[in-house]
Amino acid sequence: MNLDSRLLKLLGQTRVQIVATILAGLLTAVFTILQAHWLSRIISGAFLKHATLHMLLSALIAFLVFAALRAVFIWAQSFFAGHVAAKIKQSLRNRLAGKILEIGPVGMTSERSGEMSNTLLAGVDALDAYFSQYIPQLFLSTLIPLLILFFVFPNDILTGFVFLLTAPVIPAFMILIGNITQALTKKQWKTLSRLSAHFLDVLQGLTTLKVFGRSRDQVDTIYKISHDFRQRTMNVLRVAFLSALVLELVATLSTAIVAVEIGLRLLYAKMSFQDALFVLILAPEFYLPLRLLGTRFHAGMEGVAAAQRIFEILEEPGQVQKFEGKNPPEEPLQIEFRRVSFSYGSGGRPALRNVSFTIPAGKRTAVVGPTGAGKSTLAHLLLKFVKPHKGNIFVNGFPLTDLNAKAWRQKVAWVPQNPYLFHGTIGENIRLARPDASVREVAEAAQKAELHDFISSLPQGYDTPVGERGTQLSGGQAQRVALARAFLKNAPFLILDEPTSNLDPEIEERIQSALEQLVAGRTVLYIAHRLSTVFDADQILVLSEGQLLEAGTHAELSRKSGLYAQLLAAYGGAGA
Repeated sequence: MNLDSRLLKLLGQTRVQIVATILAGLLTAVFTILQAHWLSRIISGAFLKHATLHMLLSALIAFLVFAALRAVFIWAQSFFAGHVAAKIKQSLRNRLAGKILEIGPVGMTSERSGEMSNTLLAGVDALDAYFSQYIPQLFLSTLIPLLILFFVFPNDILTGFVFLLTAPVIPAFMILIGNITQALTKKQWKTLSRLSAHFLDVLQGLTTLKVFGRSRDQVDTIYKISHDFRQRTMNVLRVAFLSALVLELVATLSTAIVAVEIGLRLLYAKMSFQDALFVLILAPEFYLPLRLLGTRFHAGMEGVAAAQRIFEILEEPGQVQKFEGKNPPEEPLQIEFRRVSFSYGSGGRPALRNVSFTIPAGKRTAVVGPTGAGKSTLAHLLLKFVKPHKGNIFVNGFPLTDLNAKAWRQKVAWVPQNPYLFHGTIGENIRLARPDASVREVAEAAQKAELHDFISSLPQGYDTPVGERGTQLSGGQAQRVALARAFLKNAPFLILDEPTSNLDPEIEERIQSALEQLVAGRTVLYIAHRLSTVFDADQILVLSEGQLLEAGTHAELSRKSGLYAQLLAAYGGAGA
């Protein structure tokens, strides 16, 4: 019957609303039965007993009252069912957001943004029909027919047995066809996710596609995926329509059987007209919950298909996004790596192997090495995006893994080589580092990052939109926004991933003096891609293939014949 135990567990947080939904549905059925009773009395009295309007007035009032109550409880059922779905969807989105934070940016690199976005939005929304329609109807399709049988059997035993024998045929057909639909809907959902992911890739890489003249190829690819999605959707609809036809046919034939056997008994005066009319009115109502179950079964199928992907994300093992734990120690901060090893994925080549070193408090430590040496992995570990597979990292003697992730990150300012700017104003993007910062503090941070004059020249100043991913800014301007964030955050530990790499030589020279102010008295890890930027570091660490090969100052390392000296020679002493 298409029940997923993981989805059913979600109902625990909406017990009151789901019970209210089912009770409202049952009371709707009760008032329907009472309406049928009074309607049969009114018609029988008016046409067979020739009762006057005055004689039928009380029956008419009772009929209208029960009709009004039925309408109220139909609305109540819809209202409570909507609350059930809304509450569960909100809870799922919160859990998914929390899980994504727990997995961290490193764990999410294997996911496609478009597919993930489709799951978070359309996938969770697809569960609406499952919880607001299918689950309540699953209970009502059992309870309402039993309730009708309770009233029918005392009036007409034969019809009661007809109901009892024909009712199971509808769920049986629904199960047979439903198994086919479930497989088709899963394929349909996967195709939709693939289409969403590919479409986002095309939008984000539109410039590259235009430059290489490949945009038309992508249009053809999207057409093929869209065609595949259309075909799968039509397959689902064909089965759904076939199912609806079968269910309607069975319900109609069953109702016809009831009508024939009642008509024959009426003809031979074996049954009273009022009882016959009462049962005939209830016959369609008896099969209606079962027919609705079939319809709502198909409505909820997309949600079940989406739920498979939702629970894959929720059940994925997290990294080290631990928002409980000890508060970080007070600065100045000294950080020590003790035999740290880490690998991306299972069984992959180690990114770091038995690395041990110390980042002294208040000093500048630079990390150099060829591509793939493990430099970025150090930053991921220090930001608690991942945790070591072996060894440990200590902050003033405290294990980093035991520290509260949120509180620790308040102590860290990170300037990446390719900073991410959100769709919003330039002021909002700077204030991301400290949301409670005043306008004056934001302006001071921008001034230190040599960005204030540029912002002041814009028509809207700090309220100028930067576009998605900062498309309205140059690479150097985006880099200075990241620097302004670091100035505004004023954290005791800095991780700088070549913060001047996208700057013009003139701006870079002016920024260097600002950086001197930023790093003064702080613990700094400088991830360098150009050797010329590390000459003044207090300590230089040389990594290669995840191993620490050398450590020392520029003067010490340049006199040796190690990797650092080779890198200096390869780049003419000026860096990469």
